[in-house]
Amino acid sequence: MKKLQQTHLKHILNLMTRKTILFLCLTVFLLGCKAVKNNNKTLLFVGGFTDKKPGEGIHVYEFNAETAEAKLTFTIDNITNTSFLKVTEDGNYLYSVVESQMQHNGKVASFKVDVLNAKLELLNVKDCGGLNPAHLEIDKTGKYLVNSNYSDGSLSLFKIKKDGSLGNIKQVLRFKDSSVNKSRQEASHMHSSNFSPDNKHLYAHDLGADKIRSFKFDIKKDSLINQQEIKTKLGSGPRHFSFHPNGLFGYGINELSGTIDAYLNKNGSLLFIEDYQTYQQKQEIYRAADIHISKDGKFLYASNRGPKEDSIAIFLINQKNGKLNLVQHIPTGGNHPRNFALSPDGNFVLVANQFSNNIAIFKRDVKKGKLRKLLKEIKVSSPSSIQMKTY
Repeated sequence: MKKLQQTHLKHILNLMTRKTILFLCLTVFLLGCKAVKNNNKTLLFVGGFTDKKPGEGIHVYEFNAETAEAKLTFTIDNITNTSFLKVTEDGNYLYSVVESQMQHNGKVASFKVDVLNAKLELLNVKDCGGLNPAHLEIDKTGKYLVNSNYSDGSLSLFKIKKDGSLGNIKQVLRFKDSSVNKSRQEASHMHSSNFSPDNKHLYAHDLGADKIRSFKFDIKKDSLINQQEIKTKLGSGPRHFSFHPNGLFGYGINELSGTIDAYLNKNGSLLFIEDYQTYQQKQEIYRAADIHISKDGKFLYASNRGPKEDSIAIFLINQKNGKLNLVQHIPTGGNHPRNFALSPDGNFVLVANQFSNNIAIFKRDVKKGKLRKLLKEIKVSSPSSIQMKTY
């Protein structure tokens, strides 16, 4: 009997020891996960206009995802009109247009992101192949970059080298076209482009021609092949575009009509579904600007740049048919919101108010999509482009 009791006690002690070890291991693991989470670093990259002369064009901040505070860590202070930025999917490289809105060809610059020190290292600068570079797009492989040149209606295709620097231009496509708004649509104005979710096509948005130009993307030949023209409503002025995360739908914002067009993405084409007004108030002149969709695909955000209304419009996306329902209009806390970004965790929206020299910060309700402006903001001269990445 005594021997049996000793065996039973030994068995209990063994179980307790194993449970204790498991508990300690689990505790260490959870503490480690918490430490990793706390060590995440979110970088905020801000590009802007420098009054057509060398100045403080790109600013890098560390953004605190808990407090929404931004700490300036680095500034490139001898560069001209870096009005649009694009960070790679892995966050290792940043690309910027340079010398936009000048009388000569602009440029595209490549930078290595130094995450540890929260700063940038210039890799190289290339002629962009046209006048007034306005937008940059990177394909899904991370090996190609397309630059949209607004003033002379052209697209430039670059090959990205293994070290992140830009190779020579592989292709320049130029367009001559026009539409009904004589003051804004006297010629083709390529404002942006987007690779399709399957990376087989590029859609380029010609504000001057009221057309979305579709190209087949041939990686083997490093080239874009003209495919079709998708006509938008006359006088609408297609500007920027965003694909839904499910790849089935796409949404284009029209600058001149202040509307959003919803499309079905099918077989390399965009089939029009419906359009929606982005402004709360009727305007004589519309200047709709930027458009983004939350990572969960539930909400769409668009910015309006005056002249009488500076606002963000929020829409709920119907997941079955792609149609939109208005959720909210909210003032942007400044003038001329040219560009904005959702934070990587989806909890904040940062709005670049170009004419009031500030970036307004909004807390985002991830369930309802609504925004609430915070008292915190970032003071910076003529901000026009925001990119964010968590490392």
